[in-house]
Amino acid sequence: MKFTVSSSDLLEHLQNIGSVISNKTNTPILDDFLFTLEDGQLWMTASDQEATMITSMMVADSEGNGSICVSALTLLQALREMSNQVVTFDMNTQNGAVSLLTETGHSDFGGESADQYIRLPEINTEESNTLSIAAQDLLYNIEKVSIATSTDDKRPILTALYFGITPEMVTTAATDSHKLIRLRNLNVKGDKDCSFMLPRKSASLLKKVLAKEEMDIEIQFDSKFIFFQTSNYKLICRQIEGKFPDYNKVIPTNNEIKLVINREDLISRIRRVSVFANKADNMVKMEMSNQSNTIIKAQDIDLSRESEEKISCSYDGPAMTLGFKSQYFLELLNNVNTEDIEITISDPTRPVLIYPYGISEEEAAKHELVQLIMPVMTM
Repeated sequence: MKFTVSSSDLLEHLQNIGSVISNKTNTPILDDFLFTLEDGQLWMTASDQEATMITSMMVADSEGNGSICVSALTLLQALREMSNQVVTFDMNTQNGAVSLLTETGHSDFGGESADQYIRLPEINTEESNTLSIAAQDLLYNIEKVSIATSTDDKRPILTALYFGITPEMVTTAATDSHKLIRLRNLNVKGDKDCSFMLPRKSASLLKKVLAKEEMDIEIQFDSKFIFFQTSNYKLICRQIEGKFPDYNKVIPTNNEIKLVINREDLISRIRRVSVFANKADNMVKMEMSNQSNTIIKAQDIDLSRESEEKISCSYDGPAMTLGFKSQYFLELLNNVNTEDIEITISDPTRPVLIYPYGISEEEAAKHELVQLIMPVMTM
């Protein structure tokens, strides 16, 4: 089979799907892209068995149809070294010979039989559910919630983003047991109650292609797999098995003490004092003793160093000290885009909630974001 294509256009497609390929695979064929040419349309596939991405593009001067596997590393390296130019691919699906022809020369290497490539999953239509969602809504949900996923693969269920679908809304949630984020998207509604759990890696892959997507995303899922269809890409991923924690029971409803504070000021104070925190726990403390200011402080007793900063606020509770791991706290603060935030508390040992403060009525009608962080015991 033979075709001609822009090197830069092809590289963009291959880079997007190439992120799927794992450098730890025990299946050598998964180091390859699967190329399939059908009547002038080139289909490209990459997979690590848990996730598969497929993309397509129209090519010029197409001759013949067929499939072949080509080394992803070799092809990506070759295309990156080319300026934007026309490349002709001449691929022999019988003996695996591959040639890249340009105006100034040619490159030859060997491919593999497409028969060796893995069989792609298929949806169980008898038990499948569907959801149509605007690309930017899906991207917003993933971006806001994914920072709360765990990176500990020993607890796979906590590495997933939970999507709960109802006729009223779509809720996305994630937790790593230290922090939890729940985002209710009131713009999007399903036909019935159903849910799926999106692996962290697949969520990251989606973010790359959703940023430039303008069409609605069609999602179809059964008990094992999730299919995402965009205008130019299809992502197929295996669901994380297991039962997601009942996150609504973890979110307190009786946090009556409120602290309103400027978000950027709080971030800058935490960054400054955390330089002097004990590196073992990276704890920063918030000391609230009056209604108009809070003390942010950190110390390392072993090295005899400490730092504290004062910050204006509005506080309606008793004198109290809260301790947080600075990294977790900063991640949640940076995940909000309002000028001020509202922190609600019950006592120093119970979960603390962080909300955007002063959002518009229009935004409030679209999204409900709540972030939870577990305090650290202070001495």
